[in-house]
Amino acid sequence: MSQQASPPHPLADLALVREVRGVARLLREVVLGTGRTIVQRRFPLEEYVRQTWFTIRVCTLPALAVSVPFGVILALQVGVLAQEVGATGFTGAGNTLAVVRQAAPLITALMLAGVAGSAICADLGSRRIRDEIDAMQVMGVRVEERLVLPRMLATVTVAVLLNGVVMFFSIVTTLLVSVVVQGLSSGGYLASASLLTQPSDLVLSLVKAAIFGLLCAVVSAHVGLGASRGPAGVSEAVTRAVVANFVVLFAANVVITQVANAVTGGIG
Repeated sequence: MSQQASPPHPLADLALVREVRGVARLLREVVLGTGRTIVQRRFPLEEYVRQTWFTIRVCTLPALAVSVPFGVILALQVGVLAQEVGATGFTGAGNTLAVVRQAAPLITALMLAGVAGSAICADLGSRRIRDEIDAMQVMGVRVEERLVLPRMLATVTVAVLLNGVVMFFSIVTTLLVSVVVQGLSSGGYLASASLLTQPSDLVLSLVKAAIFGLLCAVVSAHVGLGASRGPAGVSEAVTRAVVANFVVLFAANVVITQVANAVTGGIG
């Protein structure tokens, strides 16, 4: 006799609800803190610049290392499909459209979740187990404004910039593969690249990247601030933050794409 799968434990659902509420609460505090720091002229500019430069250093090379082979695979697949349907003249349009609308934001999401998010979580988690967070709260320092806010803005800034870099290198890679490997004309490829891609697609891609950066920073900060049980707890928190970011960012990509489709009536 086959055994029926046991229903999910209600405590697991309760823990998930608590995590979602905790992330939403932290996001609200950070957004409100942004306005307060600007009005009261207490914005942590030095920390923002330091975190921005750190995020650029740790994310740029991995993003390029992913975007180049991704562009090769995309160019080969689109090129084969275009040849099968007799539409080789639209190869550039298909590659560019795929890179701008989906590939660049998704590669950016991967880098944010795996590199920037883990760094934020490890940093805040280490501060938590060393009781630095508790000390700051005792002194009346708002942790959301002093630590989370500059990291969130730095991640959003780098996400937008990284999205543009990934987009450029992916398009160049697809161009080189299409011309060198598949024998297409570079002039025809570039001429067809603008047939399907519109400026609104570029705006959507940048908006996706900014939202990904915001979500990644807030989720990672929430998990890191909840770390406990010493270094082992920080390691577990980093793992949970990376997994949670993957789920949240890809879910956000689906939601944003569907909303864009509903608004524009196109393919997001």
